Amino acid sequence: MMMKNKFDKAYWDNRYNDNKTGWNIGYASPPIKEYILQLKDRSSKILIPGAGNSFEAELLWDKGFNNVFVLDIAKQPLENLKNRVQDFPNEQLLHQDFFELNNKFDLIVEQTFFCALNIDLRKQYVEKMFQLLKPNGKLVGLLFDFPLTESGPPFGGSLVEYEDLFSKYFKIKTLERATNSIKERQGKELFFIFERL
Repeated sequence: MMMKNKFDKAYWDNRYNDNKTGWNIGYASPPIKEYILQLKDRSSKILIPGAGNSFEAELLWDKGFNNVFVLDIAKQPLENLKNRVQDFPNEQLLHQDFFELNNKFDLIVEQTFFCALNIDLRKQYVEKMFQLLKPNGKLVGLLFDFPLTESGPPFGGSLVEYEDLFSKYFKIKTLERATNSIKERQGKELFFIFERL
C-alpha cells in the first residue's frame, strides 16, 4: 500500500535533478561516523532508508560491512552511490518506497529521512521500523531538535515528542544532544540509539 506523502518520488527526483540537495554534506555525518567506527560485527544486516547519496553506506562498505542495504525513492542518489562505490551490489540498492519494504535487519541507520517525511507519517514510520528490525535490533542516528513548523522538509521535533513517539516500540538507550554535529546543525541534532522491544 502506497503511503500518502506529498514528498513523493517525483518530488525527490526533481530535487536531485535541480541539485536542491542542501542536506547533502558530502561525507558521513560525524555523530553517525563515530558510531559506525565502533561497530564490530561485520555480518550485521544494515539498512539506510531515505539514504540520499549515502556516505554512511560508503563508510560501512569501506569498513567491510558487506550486508548493507540502501533505500531511496529517488533513483539518482542510488546511482551516485554506485558511481562512487562500483562494487556495491545492485541488489542492495533498493529503489522503492520505504513503507513497502519487507525484510529484517539488525541495524537501521536514520540520517535525514524521518525529518523529510510528512509529519502525519511519523507514527507509521515508527511502526515500520519496529516491523523491519529483528528482536533487539537497533535504530540509530540523528533526529532534528527544533520547533515543528509547517515549512519543510526538513521538519523538526523535540526530545519529549520523540520519547513519546518511540517508547511504545523501542527501549530508549540514548537520546541526547549530539556534541559533534557539523557547524550548521550544532545544537539542532539529537543522537539516539533505540532498541526494538
